[in-house]
Amino acid sequence: MTRSKPKTRIQQRNSEAILEAALEVFSQAGFRGATLDQIADRAGLSKPNLLYYFPSKEAIHAALIAALLRVWLDPLRELDAAGDPVEEILAYVRRKLELSRDFPRESRLFANEILQGAPRIEGPLVDELKPLVDEKAAVIAGWMAQGRLATLDPHHLIFSIWATTQHYADFDVQVRAVLGPGHDPFSEAESYLLTLFRSSLTPRSSN
Repeated sequence: MTRSKPKTRIQQRNSEAILEAALEVFSQAGFRGATLDQIADRAGLSKPNLLYYFPSKEAIHAALIAALLRVWLDPLRELDAAGDPVEEILAYVRRKLELSRDFPRESRLFANEILQGAPRIEGPLVDELKPLVDEKAAVIAGWMAQGRLATLDPHHLIFSIWATTQHYADFDVQVRAVLGPGHDPFSEAESYLLTLFRSSLTPRSSN
């Protein structure tokens, strides 16, 4: 079996520069609007040099999406079936909001891909995302069956968490325009969302 040689420091640095530049370009222009020339220019490399590392725009995008999915799925993986149901879900809300705060370009990249029909990530959505969501939805359904959570549709609960947390990255300009100066959207959102979900999830008999 032939093993590929490890990258030199220069190769590693250039690969990272390309991916960083591509993230910026893709998150702004989407896959269709992005070009290799734009990515190479932002990375400070020539187009032939860029093609030495990645053979196509599709290859760069695939590398970004693969890395993004690993990061994006980790907060859901951390949902612990042995933990307190309400606190576990609220911790997931916090982690998702932190991702939106810390990785807004990645969130917009993912949103752009979904809006285009997910032609380049349909496989990972089916093979990675769905099994994980189904697994955690079953955990949540079990908590509900035990009376430890209010009865809600587990899948739509997860969708609601995605929608409310990722909104602050995907619509950052709109959020800041509406709130105006002097506001910290993410700290305010955390307080609001934790109150909202705690109220929705707590069994009525426990209120």
